[in-house]
Amino acid sequence: MGSNSSKAVGVVETAAAPAPKTTDAAAAGDKPKACKACCACPETKRARDQCIVENGEEKCTTLIEAHKKCMRDAGFNI
Repeated sequence: MGSNSSKAVGVVETAAAPAPKTTDAAAAGDKPKACKACCACPETKRARDQCIVENGEEKCTTLIEAHKKCMRDAGFNI
């Protein structure tokens, strides 16, 4: 039975090995998103939403575009 526990340890070590490949892929140029789209750029989102509620979408194009730029800079395809 002692040999079974040592085999389990070997499996755990093998399973842990692929983790650095993800880091290597990120270093190679893949830019992972730091958060979900709903949580990105809270400052520009808040200003945009408040402007739309108070003034209507037509009068808030500058804030809408600023939020889109922030989202693109955060890695989202908007």
